[in-house]
Amino acid sequence: MERKIRVLLADDQSILADGIKSVLSSCPDLEVVGIAADGFEALRLVDSSDPDVVLMDIRMPNMNGVIATQEIKRRRPDVKVLILTTFDDSDYILNAINNGASGYLLKDTSSAALIDAIKNAYEGDTILPAKIARRIADAARMVSSDREIKLKRGFGLSDREVEIAVMICEGFTNKQIASALKLTDGTARNYISSIYEKMGTSSRADAVAKMKELIAHE
Repeated sequence: MERKIRVLLADDQSILADGIKSVLSSCPDLEVVGIAADGFEALRLVDSSDPDVVLMDIRMPNMNGVIATQEIKRRRPDVKVLILTTFDDSDYILNAINNGASGYLLKDTSSAALIDAIKNAYEGDTILPAKIARRIADAARMVSSDREIKLKRGFGLSDREVEIAVMICEGFTNKQIASALKLTDGTARNYISSIYEKMGTSSRADAVAKMKELIAHE
């Protein structure tokens, strides 16, 4: 690796933050450039320390990790944000991912898995442990059968295409769909292209508009 990956930690529990710093400092490819105790300090340190990856706790005082992630990605879209928390609440997962997080890790992750996740996020991968990927997929499936029937009948979609169409409608990116449903990026793109073709559109915005119109008015 030509240079070290610069990592900023954001966690209001200083003992945990110090422990994570110790783990990351043992890896010659990583450099911890700061520790923030809340979302506001994380924003300030992103500007001053220029990290490549932010390890972001969810529940912090003053500004939580979801809002801080959204603001970091607005200001610095090049910075990768990995959510690191003890809470596996599906609302937090979806909010963090949809606000630009590169993935989600639980604090019981092993040291080796944490280091690998930081490296993979830096390279552009989406980090979703198996049980979290299942949670996202389950959330995507928790829709009324009425909505699924409308999409299936209205556009002639297969069961898998309906599942993916719902996720598109809810704002998931291609990469998030692939990760949640354990598809390759290419397979996910093929499904999405087929959905667009059946809807008679070539853009995500048009596809979402058509789906919402069908669901609302049929």
